Amino acid sequence: MHVLERPVPPPDARATYAAHEWGHVDLFLPPGEETRPPAILIHGGFWRARYDRLHLRVLAAALARGGRRVAVPEYRRVGNPGGGWPGSLEDVMEVLAVVPHQLGVAPGEVTLAGHSAGAHLAVLAAARATQPPARLVSLAGVLDVAAAHAARLSDGAVAGFLGVPAPAGEAIEEIDPLVQPLPECDITLVHGTRDVDVPWQHSAAFARRSERIDLVLLEADHYDVIDPLAPTFPAVQAAFDGGRR
Repeated sequence: MHVLERPVPPPDARATYAAHEWGHVDLFLPPGEETRPPAILIHGGFWRARYDRLHLRVLAAALARGGRRVAVPEYRRVGNPGGGWPGSLEDVMEVLAVVPHQLGVAPGEVTLAGHSAGAHLAVLAAARATQPPARLVSLAGVLDVAAAHAARLSDGAVAGFLGVPAPAGEAIEEIDPLVQPLPECDITLVHGTRDVDVPWQHSAAFARRSERIDLVLLEADHYDVIDPLAPTFPAVQAAFDGGRR
């Protein structure tokens, strides 16, 4: 069964990080001893409101079983009042400032991860944060926004995110992780070479920016990297732990 079709596990607890309707977060707790640093997962969906955090609960629950506290926040997306640019990023930056404390640590002690467009927001938030996370993990991230716009990924999702029909130049650069400052933290990029939603070349291009960026290419598609039942899950888990497996 595809990861998007599986039963969604309920969170162990819930919290809020902002006063608006989408400012809530699901918390997943380890069943026993906590052995790994806590993580925050930012969901994808090409920034659109019709895709929410629920599909990341399967991954969150699996990571929690591995010995870490995991938070899965919601945020304003295109179609929500205030969603899109810059509201979606503002929410993720607020998540990075508030949610680590709800997990019992400072922002600089948490792993911030994102899938697809969620990875795009995670990278930008980590780069702009007063206190960046300890580690950043991108899973099939939209990390080359200029290429995503040129290819009209997901029926022109970049234009929809920016709210303009034909963005170009500075408008693209302002939201493009490929040309924005690098986050001051450890970075691991995980991408499947069979990904037809976001080409793996996005991660390869971003990895070329610095020798301290770890690029992990897997024989996987766009959703295998968030699927605990996929053969590639040990490699994904290792990315959260700061190494390869």
